[in-house]
Amino acid sequence: MQSGSTGAAGLVGAAQTAGNNDGDRGDVVDVLQDLVECCKDGEYGFRESAQQARRQDLKSLFLQRADECRRGAEELNEQIRQCGGSPKDSGSAMGAMHRGWVSVRSALTSDDDRAVLQECERGEDNAKARYAKALQKTLPANVRQVVERQAQAVQRNHDQIRMLRDSTE
Repeated sequence: MQSGSTGAAGLVGAAQTAGNNDGDRGDVVDVLQDLVECCKDGEYGFRESAQQARRQDLKSLFLQRADECRRGAEELNEQIRQCGGSPKDSGSAMGAMHRGWVSVRSALTSDDDRAVLQECERGEDNAKARYAKALQKTLPANVRQVVERQAQAVQRNHDQIRMLRDSTE
Protein backbone atom coordinates (compact mmCIF):
# COMPACT_ATOMS: atom_id res chain seq x y z
CA MET A 1 0.00 0.00 0.00
CA GLN A 2 1.23 3.53 -0.81
CA SER A 3 1.99 6.01 1.92
CA GLY A 4 -0.35 8.97 2.08
CA SER A 5 -4.12 9.26 2.01
CA THR A 6 -6.10 7.38 -0.56
CA GLY A 7 -9.76 6.77 -1.16
CA ALA A 8 -12.61 9.25 -0.68
CA ALA A 9 -11.13 10.89 2.42
CA GLY A 10 -7.82 11.44 0.63
CA LEU A 11 -9.56 12.98 -2.38
CA VAL A 12 -11.59 15.34 -0.15
CA GLY A 13 -8.44 16.41 1.71
CA ALA A 14 -6.60 16.98 -1.55
CA ALA A 15 -9.49 19.03 -2.93
CA GLN A 16 -9.59 21.18 0.20
CA THR A 17 -5.91 22.03 -0.03
CA ALA A 18 -5.58 22.29 -3.80
CA GLY A 19 -5.87 25.43 -5.89
CA ASN A 20 -6.16 28.91 -4.44
CA ASN A 21 -5.29 28.94 -0.74
CA ASP A 22 -5.87 32.69 -0.44
CA GLY A 23 -9.39 32.43 0.95
CA ASP A 24 -12.75 31.20 -0.25
CA ARG A 25 -14.02 33.25 -3.20
CA GLY A 26 -17.41 33.67 -1.53
CA ASP A 27 -15.77 35.01 1.62
CA VAL A 28 -13.60 37.38 -0.40
CA VAL A 29 -16.65 38.66 -2.29
CA ASP A 30 -18.49 39.21 1.03
CA VAL A 31 -15.55 41.21 2.40
CA LEU A 32 -15.37 43.30 -0.77
CA GLN A 33 -19.12 43.90 -0.82
CA ASP A 34 -18.97 45.17 2.76
CA LEU A 35 -16.22 47.58 1.75
CA VAL A 36 -18.21 48.76 -1.29
CA GLU A 37 -21.10 49.48 1.09
CA CYS A 38 -18.63 51.38 3.29
CA CYS A 39 -17.40 53.41 0.30
CA LYS A 40 -20.97 54.20 -0.76
CA ASP A 41 -21.78 55.31 2.79
CA GLY A 42 -18.71 57.55 2.65
CA GLU A 43 -19.67 58.97 -0.74
CA TYR A 44 -23.20 59.80 0.34
CA GLY A 45 -22.05 61.06 3.74
CA PHE A 46 -19.45 63.40 2.27
CA ARG A 47 -21.96 64.72 -0.29
CA GLU A 48 -24.45 65.42 2.52
CA SER A 49 -21.68 67.07 4.53
CA ALA A 50 -20.80 69.29 1.56
CA GLN A 51 -24.41 70.48 1.49
CA GLN A 52 -24.37 71.19 5.23
CA ALA A 53 -20.96 72.91 5.45
CA ARG A 54 -20.79 76.69 5.43
CA ARG A 55 -17.15 77.17 4.43
CA GLN A 56 -16.41 76.81 0.73
CA ASP A 57 -13.08 75.04 1.36
CA LEU A 58 -14.92 72.36 3.38
CA LYS A 59 -17.59 71.99 0.71
CA SER A 60 -14.85 71.42 -1.89
CA LEU A 61 -12.96 68.99 0.34
CA PHE A 62 -16.10 66.96 1.09
CA LEU A 63 -17.02 66.75 -2.60
CA GLN A 64 -13.47 65.64 -3.42
CA ARG A 65 -13.68 62.95 -0.71
CA ALA A 66 -17.08 61.83 -2.04
CA ASP A 67 -15.55 61.34 -5.50
CA GLU A 68 -12.65 59.36 -3.98
CA CYS A 69 -15.15 57.12 -2.18
CA ARG A 70 -17.06 56.59 -5.45
CA ARG A 71 -13.86 55.62 -7.25
CA GLY A 72 -12.95 53.30 -4.37
CA ALA A 73 -16.31 51.54 -4.68
CA GLU A 74 -15.80 51.16 -8.44
CA GLU A 75 -12.36 49.65 -7.89
CA LEU A 76 -13.73 47.20 -5.31
CA ASN A 77 -16.64 46.27 -7.58
CA GLU A 78 -14.10 45.41 -10.29
CA GLN A 79 -12.36 43.09 -7.82
CA ILE A 80 -15.74 41.51 -7.03
CA ARG A 81 -16.34 40.89 -10.74
CA GLN A 82 -12.90 39.30 -11.07
CA CYS A 83 -13.81 36.96 -8.19
CA GLY A 84 -17.04 35.99 -9.96
CA GLY A 85 -19.35 37.95 -7.67
CA SER A 86 -22.05 40.53 -8.27
CA PRO A 87 -21.11 44.18 -7.69
CA LYS A 88 -22.89 46.15 -5.00
CA ASP A 89 -24.24 49.60 -5.73
CA SER A 90 -25.79 50.88 -2.52
CA GLY A 91 -24.80 51.90 0.97
CA SER A 92 -26.04 50.54 4.27
CA ALA A 93 -29.07 51.41 6.39
CA MET A 94 -26.67 52.58 9.11
CA GLY A 95 -25.02 54.89 6.61
CA ALA A 96 -28.39 56.41 5.73
CA MET A 97 -29.10 56.97 9.41
CA HIS A 98 -25.69 58.60 9.87
CA ARG A 99 -26.31 60.95 6.94
CA GLY A 100 -29.63 61.90 8.52
CA TRP A 101 -27.85 62.60 11.79
CA VAL A 102 -25.38 64.91 9.99
CA SER A 103 -28.35 66.99 8.78
CA VAL A 104 -30.11 67.05 12.13
CA ARG A 105 -27.01 67.76 14.17
CA SER A 106 -25.79 70.61 11.95
CA ALA A 107 -29.29 72.13 11.96
CA LEU A 108 -29.39 72.07 15.78
CA THR A 109 -26.00 73.63 16.42
CA SER A 110 -24.77 77.13 15.85
CA ASP A 111 -21.27 75.89 15.01
CA ASP A 112 -22.34 74.02 11.85
CA ASP A 113 -18.94 73.30 10.31
CA ARG A 114 -17.55 71.86 13.55
CA ALA A 115 -20.61 69.59 13.90
CA VAL A 116 -20.27 68.43 10.30
CA LEU A 117 -16.56 67.74 10.79
CA GLN A 118 -17.31 65.75 13.95
CA GLU A 119 -19.79 63.60 12.05
CA CYS A 120 -17.33 63.13 9.18
CA GLU A 121 -14.73 61.98 11.68
CA ARG A 122 -17.21 59.52 13.16
CA GLY A 123 -17.93 58.20 9.66
CA GLU A 124 -14.20 57.81 9.01
CA ASP A 125 -13.83 55.98 12.36
CA ASN A 126 -16.42 53.51 11.12
CA ALA A 127 -14.62 53.14 7.78
CA LYS A 128 -11.28 52.54 9.54
CA ALA A 129 -12.87 49.78 11.63
CA ARG A 130 -14.43 48.12 8.58
CA TYR A 131 -11.15 48.16 6.66
CA ALA A 132 -9.26 46.81 9.69
CA LYS A 133 -11.78 43.97 9.93
CA ALA A 134 -11.38 43.24 6.22
CA LEU A 135 -7.60 43.12 6.54
CA GLN A 136 -7.91 40.43 9.23
CA LYS A 137 -9.44 38.12 6.61
CA THR A 138 -7.57 35.85 4.25
CA LEU A 139 -7.50 37.71 0.93
CA PRO A 140 -5.73 37.02 -2.37
CA ALA A 141 -2.59 39.14 -2.71
CA ASN A 142 -4.03 41.39 -5.44
CA VAL A 143 -7.19 42.05 -3.40
CA ARG A 144 -5.20 42.64 -0.19
CA GLN A 145 -3.08 45.22 -2.02
CA VAL A 146 -6.18 47.18 -3.06
CA VAL A 147 -7.75 46.96 0.41
CA GLU A 148 -4.51 48.03 2.13
CA ARG A 149 -4.11 51.02 -0.19
CA GLN A 150 -7.71 52.10 0.40
CA ALA A 151 -7.32 51.60 4.17
CA GLN A 152 -4.34 53.95 4.10
CA ALA A 153 -6.43 56.55 2.26
CA VAL A 154 -9.19 56.22 4.86
CA GLN A 155 -6.60 56.83 7.60
CA ARG A 156 -5.30 59.93 5.79
CA ASN A 157 -8.88 61.23 5.36
CA HIS A 158 -9.57 60.62 9.04
CA ASP A 159 -6.43 62.44 10.12
CA GLN A 160 -7.18 65.43 7.88
CA ILE A 161 -10.80 65.65 9.08
CA ARG A 162 -9.64 65.46 12.72
CA MET A 163 -7.06 68.21 12.11
CA LEU A 164 -9.72 70.43 10.53
CA ARG A 165 -12.15 69.70 13.36
CA ASP A 166 -9.49 70.55 15.95
CA SER A 167 -8.71 73.82 14.17
CA THR A 168 -12.34 74.96 14.57
CA GLU A 169 -12.15 74.92 18.39
